[in-house]
Amino acid sequence: MKTRESGMPEESLWTTFFQAEESLDRLWLRPGVGNVVEFGCGYGTFTIPAARRSLGMVYTFDIDPEMVATTRAKVKAEPLTNVQAFVRDFVADGTGLSNDSAAYAMLFNILHAEHPQGLLAEAFRVLVPGGTLGIMHWNYDPTTPRGPSMNIRPRAEQCQRWAAVAGFECELPGVIDLPPHHYGLIMRKPMPTP
Repeated sequence: MKTRESGMPEESLWTTFFQAEESLDRLWLRPGVGNVVEFGCGYGTFTIPAARRSLGMVYTFDIDPEMVATTRAKVKAEPLTNVQAFVRDFVADGTGLSNDSAAYAMLFNILHAEHPQGLLAEAFRVLVPGGTLGIMHWNYDPTTPRGPSMNIRPRAEQCQRWAAVAGFECELPGVIDLPPHHYGLIMRKPMPTP
């Protein structure tokens, strides 16, 4: 199923809402990272720069076949060999990836879904112990040029609580400003205690 209010504007407008490289830097998706999982590729806005940084595979999922086709075409044009893009209802069916298979997970503009805790639980499952979760969402501000309705748009504190329930620990620096219209959080899957 598509998430609530999941329609996409034209790509030329969509890209004006993000500074993709800077956002990935601020959300600690560092060059040399291992496998990455992305929940919702959209136009590949973050897929392509994530693949350039990853020494592993980038597994990206979207329910919309057009979005996956667009992302695949961009991957081919680069050319990048470390991206696998899948048409999949990851909200209902998860990613299908193995436990502990990714070093970094991206939940960008998706936690307004009807079951955000399920997405966070899936991210927790697929991350290796010590793995990083980057969360990005629209500011809780009705003047943003896009974004879900305010009644389903999560505040940063709400995302932190949901992530903590899923088992994540919050990393410093807390809430990160991601201009021009977003905030971010960095969460960590804890290492097992001996």
